[in-house]
Amino acid sequence: MAAAVGLSAWLRWPLPALAGWLGAWALFAALGALGAPVVLAFGGATAAGAALATLARGRWRRALVVAGFPSSALALGAASGLPAWGWLIALATLALAYPMKAWRDAPFFPTPADALDGLGGVVTLPAAPRILDAGCGMGHGLRALHRIWPQARMEGVEWSAPLRLLCGWRCPWARVRRADMWAAPWNGFDLVYLFQRPESMARAVAKAEQEMAPGSWLVSLEFEATGLRPCARLQAAGARPLWVYRMGDAQRHPAVADKVTPRRESGSTVGSRRR
Repeated sequence: MAAAVGLSAWLRWPLPALAGWLGAWALFAALGALGAPVVLAFGGATAAGAALATLARGRWRRALVVAGFPSSALALGAASGLPAWGWLIALATLALAYPMKAWRDAPFFPTPADALDGLGGVVTLPAAPRILDAGCGMGHGLRALHRIWPQARMEGVEWSAPLRLLCGWRCPWARVRRADMWAAPWNGFDLVYLFQRPESMARAVAKAEQEMAPGSWLVSLEFEATGLRPCARLQAAGARPLWVYRMGDAQRHPAVADKVTPRRESGSTVGSRRR
């Protein structure tokens, strides 16, 4: 049992990625030292990275492990003859900007500028609402929210120190803090916005139900808060869906029941439950 727990801890993301990338580079360097042709060394290292990718869970994570070595090798090959160990500089920069703890949440995908269009027509907020972007990155979500509610007291939390500083610079009208979005309280906010990943949504639902007041709003881009009843879904053609929940009205329901029925409105698809 102890061995199983230890293996599980070792396999926690992003350790499989680090193992795959560094293992592939180590094999590439070893084959090069043995005089193997570059094509053979490159192919062997890429295959080794693909094998180590099986340690990761989820398709996008496996793809990230597989792509790490060949993409970095090609980039370095085009970078004025940088030595192979120069890739570690890029890895260290990535670790600083996107620390290990943050890798267990969503990867860095900014909120598209028009992703929240139409939200103001669905959500009713008080005159001076408090709005939180949980995991605000560089501030794309905050800027989209600010366009809808310029009078709101905007706040963001971000674990990465460099991204927090950049977000604060891009959103001077917002209060941006370096904090763990799961440890920072969500109570007291009229709306909490998320752009996470499917595996994080159950945790988000539990936190929202525990901390957010009845009548406040939870908004999730792309990924549904499974188990909660959405009061609306906005989706323009070819865009990510935007799920809207009102706490207190968002009673739990079976996963297969109460599906949202879309209808057209102002160039977007709006799905509302009939009550």
